[in-house]
Amino acid sequence: MLKTFGINRLQSFAFVIVLLGLTPLSHAETYTPGQPINQDFAGFAEPFLAEHCVDCHGESDPEGDLSLESLGPIDAINASVWTSVWAQVSLQEMPPPDMSQPEVIERLKFTDWIVNELSRLMHDKGGFNADQDPNKGNFLDHELLFGALPDGIQLVPTSSPARIWRVTPQEHITRLNELINTEPRYDPNKPGLRTHGDAVPTNHGGELKLYFGVDRIIKWQGGTVAYATAVKSVPAVLSSPRNHGLKNYPDFSTVNSAEATQIMGIASDIIRYMTDGPLSIAESYQITDDPQSIADKMRGDLRGLPTSLVYSTKTKRPITPVHHLMKEDVVTDERVRAAVDFLFEALTFRPPSETESDSYVEIVEQSIDKLGVKDGAVLGLSAIFLDRDALFRPELAREGAPDEHGRVMLQDWELGLVVNHALRYIQPDADLRQSIVDGRMQTKEDVKREVERMLADDSIRKPRILQFFRDYFDCDLGGYICKDTRALEETGVNSKGVAHYRAMFDATASTDRLIELILQEDIEVLKRLLTTDQVVASKADNTYFGKQRSRAEASASVKAEKAAAREAALALAEWKKTNPDKEPPEGKQSKKKPKINHAVSEVKLTGPDIFARVSQRSFGRGSMKPERTLATAPEGERLGILTHPSWLVSHSDAMDNYVIRRGRWIQERLIGGAIPDVPITVDAMLPDEPRTPLRQRMRVTREEYCWTCHQKMDPLGFPFEMYNHAGLYREVEYREPVDTTGEVIDSGDPTLDGKVDNAIELIQRLSESERVEQVFVRHAFRFWMGRNETLNDAPVLQAAHRAYRDSNGSMKALLVSLLTSDAFLYRTRHDSAVVSED
Repeated sequence: MLKTFGINRLQSFAFVIVLLGLTPLSHAETYTPGQPINQDFAGFAEPFLAEHCVDCHGESDPEGDLSLESLGPIDAINASVWTSVWAQVSLQEMPPPDMSQPEVIERLKFTDWIVNELSRLMHDKGGFNADQDPNKGNFLDHELLFGALPDGIQLVPTSSPARIWRVTPQEHITRLNELINTEPRYDPNKPGLRTHGDAVPTNHGGELKLYFGVDRIIKWQGGTVAYATAVKSVPAVLSSPRNHGLKNYPDFSTVNSAEATQIMGIASDIIRYMTDGPLSIAESYQITDDPQSIADKMRGDLRGLPTSLVYSTKTKRPITPVHHLMKEDVVTDERVRAAVDFLFEALTFRPPSETESDSYVEIVEQSIDKLGVKDGAVLGLSAIFLDRDALFRPELAREGAPDEHGRVMLQDWELGLVVNHALRYIQPDADLRQSIVDGRMQTKEDVKREVERMLADDSIRKPRILQFFRDYFDCDLGGYICKDTRALEETGVNSKGVAHYRAMFDATASTDRLIELILQEDIEVLKRLLTTDQVVASKADNTYFGKQRSRAEASASVKAEKAAAREAALALAEWKKTNPDKEPPEGKQSKKKPKINHAVSEVKLTGPDIFARVSQRSFGRGSMKPERTLATAPEGERLGILTHPSWLVSHSDAMDNYVIRRGRWIQERLIGGAIPDVPITVDAMLPDEPRTPLRQRMRVTREEYCWTCHQKMDPLGFPFEMYNHAGLYREVEYREPVDTTGEVIDSGDPTLDGKVDNAIELIQRLSESERVEQVFVRHAFRFWMGRNETLNDAPVLQAAHRAYRDSNGSMKALLVSLLTSDAFLYRTRHDSAVVSED
């Protein structure tokens, strides 16, 4: 219920409405969601407020001490109040359940009116985009999308807006990496290894950076961190904050002048490397197939210096027309055009038009005339790196006539690239490119043919699918959660240096591989991800999947070790007495014992060796041993990804678990509920009570003012208290038994509601729910459409869910349904899209 309002003049409206038996909206009226609402405040919104809000938010003793008496038409001053009204009415928190409720159409029309007015009036005052935030996607009633619509609602065929959107950091870096590094081909015998087409992994610090010459480095000095410092690299050209939630939306990032300047500098380095290879970044003596031949030059401590690297003489980088242009003595128009056309398609994924080619050829030739071949070509070709289509993905639907609903279906290169971008970060493969060139990318059947072909071909890497699951589960953030060293030490894991953060980046790679294994089988994908007992494990996981000991258990472990050591020492001394002239046999020799972690009962995760993608940027020739195993998690302690350290740590904070965040994730990603923004008047802080169980400190969230929202989160997060904030299983917290009970409240699915004893019981219940499947489909829709669903998308969502169910939970079937839907294929052109094209 809205906590603020108060009305005086609206009371007269309410009296007239009741007296005349009128309602603001005729029951016989039909409504098409999204249609313009040409009504003003006095004639439409004011009567709604009078009918449904005046009782609680009147002039006398209003709820939340906020009255509606002074609330008038939407403007910049009261926009925040109207935003709260929109949220509360959309979430059906206002009016409260015990009050008279507006009809479905009346509620929809009122919230649409608020959004339209806020968007119109705030356009030049910072804008209003709350309704487009993926975290607000669940504000649209789930039952309306997947249930029967009430009479009076008329849907229209859906489409997405014509738009351009900034390519993601992963995609941009991968495009640039294609120009300078040759990645390994797909090996069906080692499907987990890094392969051409995969996203560029982060470095040891979790940064997404581009490195030069990693396919040719054959020797170095120092450890891998020293290599990462020594290899010439460029930073990510996009700021890429590690936030929770879906990020694949058009307006989440753009290019400012500082980034444009940075990209030009990067372009210069890349073009020079395309021409000269390692000679552009290293001394000539560093390029040899026999590192011993330059031993005299590699003396001293070179760790972290560029001169610590040795590159092979074998050319592995792509040799392109850019190389030919700058290596030839004579510059011809043909060579310039070949370099321009190659680089343009490498960066934009489509061939240039004749006009585009001519323009860039002129730029390059003028630069060469002024600066000479090498410097001129570098400067001229760098301009292509700032081409709109090198930085943005256009979906402008410039070709074709609109249908009766104003929609235009994408065609040819626009359609082909949209399909390619749905799955990949690199250029279209030969078959898709040929289909585009031949004019066979114009229909829904064409799209279905290509999507099914690419999904069936394992050698075609599809990193965007994996990125969806990263964004959906938020299981790739553990390495970015800064931990208090002392608090981390108390969990039982290695807290020295960067050991924990390295373990978390490795855990992300392990979770990625587990997701891929389940996707490969493609059966009940979501349910298996939630309930699998499989674990892709590294050595560190013997600790992270272990159990945190109580103080008594840790003390007993220390005593047992000391007793064993004393017994061994006595036995050795006794043996030496009777054998004074002999060396002790190996079994009795006194030697340094491995250090025992008394704080943790470690597990032995064993199973077949498995290849997994590296979690950091690899160096050397790309060879990698299977350093992980496919193991089984301890029974009764773990169940599915939500109990893996990668997810648990991603949903923790510096000092402790993050019950609210974990509960909110369950509420939004699985149940389909929504949480309004925290009011600005709320001091969202827990009491500072060291060494007190988190549940006790969270008693403040049960206060009446807070519990309205927190009852949707806290009871869903508490079951995960069976794990500490490093992801280890535990039974005791600060010498007290851990309370892992929780509850599902008002989920919208009666089979879900009720109390649970722990996280495993909660997960099992959720995994059986059809509603949870439908919410999963909603998030897949948002990721691949790049927008929130609307009511007009209901047929698309229902069809996608049917495809998923009828195929026994196949992600491929779900994707085929989504990527052949009208929401994916059609665009509606607006004036803003035409402006963006320029």
